Amino acid sequence: MKIAINIPDETAEWAQTQGLTPEGYVDIVIAARNMPPRPELTREEDLAAMKKFIEEISRNSENIPVLPDEAFTRESFYCDRD
Repeated sequence: MKIAINIPDETAEWAQTQGLTPEGYVDIVIAARNMPPRPELTREEDLAAMKKFIEEISRNSENIPVLPDEAFTRESFYCDRD
């Protein structure tokens, strides 16, 4: 279905700065408004999902080297700047 709408110039310019056509931006907005709401999780489901997430991101963490505290000083992060 094709519908003609008026898009404010500022919105069209913003869409173009984001690499979108004005039409593409409107498509995204409409699609987002038509998405079904996420179901609310119970506390137990939320905690289970959080536990699963933590397990996934910590998988193979035993292979990450332990760094000394000196590796986290301000100077170590900005060593290439005065």
